[in-house]
Amino acid sequence: SRVNMCFFAGAGLAQPVWDKLDRVAEAHCGERIRMLTGLGMTETAPFAVCANAHRVQSGHIGLPAPGVELKLVPQGDKIEVRYRGPNVTPGYWRAAEVSARAFDEEGFFRSGDAARFADEANPARGLRFDGRTSEDFKLMSGTWVQVGARRHAVVEAGAPYVQDAVVTGHGRDELGLLVFLWPRAAELSAALKPGASLAELAADPAVRAWMQALLVRLAAEAKGSSARFTRALLLDAPPSMALGEITDKGSINQRAVLQHRAAWVEALYAEAPDPRVLRA
Repeated sequence: SRVNMCFFAGAGLAQPVWDKLDRVAEAHCGERIRMLTGLGMTETAPFAVCANAHRVQSGHIGLPAPGVELKLVPQGDKIEVRYRGPNVTPGYWRAAEVSARAFDEEGFFRSGDAARFADEANPARGLRFDGRTSEDFKLMSGTWVQVGARRHAVVEAGAPYVQDAVVTGHGRDELGLLVFLWPRAAELSAALKPGASLAELAADPAVRAWMQALLVRLAAEAKGSSARFTRALLLDAPPSMALGEITDKGSINQRAVLQHRAAWVEALYAEAPDPRVLRA
């Protein structure tokens, strides 16, 4: 019998992973299996936006689910997604002030997530995920940096070894990166054994050479200072859920990482060269 699989991937699944899932389906089933992406949160119970076309790619979140109203509100150079519908929470328990701030004057829940149209000329094609409205910042030049897009580009270019990256540069002249590696990055070095720690990965010459080459490539391909990374550090410890560095959605909390690893950010931009810092 034929099995149909619905896979709710979320907005952040990197395209190389998506392509691999397609190849696995073709190898085992003889055809690609329909997969879905979407966007939602605990406050929307959690399903709110869905893309279920025959060929959906990573980042495509689609259109509102039945009964859900979306409101798209410009926030700087981003567009925030706001929700209203029977699935949306009426508020937070015993937190009236927090609940009041969570909704706008028309009763739409402020998600903090950003989106843009997949095709400006055809809104019916739905939306694409565009990071968080609160993550973006300005360089000293006044140029806005779209953090979500930049992080996605780094993770995609660094697959399958880069788990995630945190973008630095708020109030500075240049962009930098704090990089979390997957354990499988040990494959990059003959001197490392499977299961090597992040500290061992960060110190290994072969791993550092691979990251250096990636940084140079990203810098060469960048268009403008808001997309060009000039320096990077490989972190020696994984993101901490206890410190809030991972959100309840399983994604990196950029602000928390920058707060708790401020010393690493200072090392990135120190006038005296830090031997750990890789430069493009």
